[in-house]
Amino acid sequence: MMAGTAVAQDRASLQTEKEKISYAIGLDVARSFQPVAKDVDFAAMQKGLDNALAGGKPLQSEEQAQATHAALQAALAARSGQRVPGQPPGSEPAVPARDQVGLLLGERMVGPSLAPMKDEIDAAVLMQAVRTALSGSGTALMTEQEAQQTLQGYLARKQGAVGDKNRTDGAAFLAKNRNEKGVLTTPSGLQYMVLREGSGPRPLASDTVRVNYEGKLLDGTVFDSSYQRGEPAEFGLNQVIAGWTEGLGLMPVGAKYRFWIPSELAYGTRGAPGGRIGPNSTLTFDVELLGILP
Repeated sequence: MMAGTAVAQDRASLQTEKEKISYAIGLDVARSFQPVAKDVDFAAMQKGLDNALAGGKPLQSEEQAQATHAALQAALAARSGQRVPGQPPGSEPAVPARDQVGLLLGERMVGPSLAPMKDEIDAAVLMQAVRTALSGSGTALMTEQEAQQTLQGYLARKQGAVGDKNRTDGAAFLAKNRNEKGVLTTPSGLQYMVLREGSGPRPLASDTVRVNYEGKLLDGTVFDSSYQRGEPAEFGLNQVIAGWTEGLGLMPVGAKYRFWIPSELAYGTRGAPGGRIGPNSTLTFDVELLGILP
């Protein structure tokens, strides 16, 4: 898509919620790339973004991307007065080709992060906001405050939809799972299965324990694992989610249990920081209780 074509298609106003969300995201993207504004070919950036969202074959090779990124970093360092390693004093580093910078930003930086929401955004409107903000030409269709409010509202709605689905899926899973052979359910709703018996003492809620464990979402995604890290974990049972405090209190040292923890005994409506565990998520843990620490 040529730059002139993209400009001709620019909206004079934002009519739909999708356009408003896209424009708000575009302003947020532009804020991140303000230092390299003069280095970007916007038509190439949109071409790269469109290709990434479509799942196309990369338009920029790995070697081109690495070389462009290195040249861009060198140029930014020189502009800020820093000495660039290997650059003769008083000389300016080579400026990367603007079309390559555009492809790097659109295809390798912006595209992958937006791919999960590709059906919810209009890439042309998003790029309109980027061009307007970074080029300093044209009139912005949304203030920064309006953009922030739009993004906050969008994220809240998206979080709510995810939470509703997780709650429904979790309730259905637990209702079926409680009837599976070997599954026990406590009054709180915690479900567990004994995978290996233990013969040691059981920890109190005030104890510190040493464990190996692996945590999964209901779809099987592993979000945390001491096995993968290659070493057991140690923590106080009064410092973890309620399902862990209760569940490990049932375990003798040496045992291995599987827990299914309802969201209200896990991370609740907010989910866990970092986004790996969404709101209202039911979690599965395999836990080995290795010891109780003094």
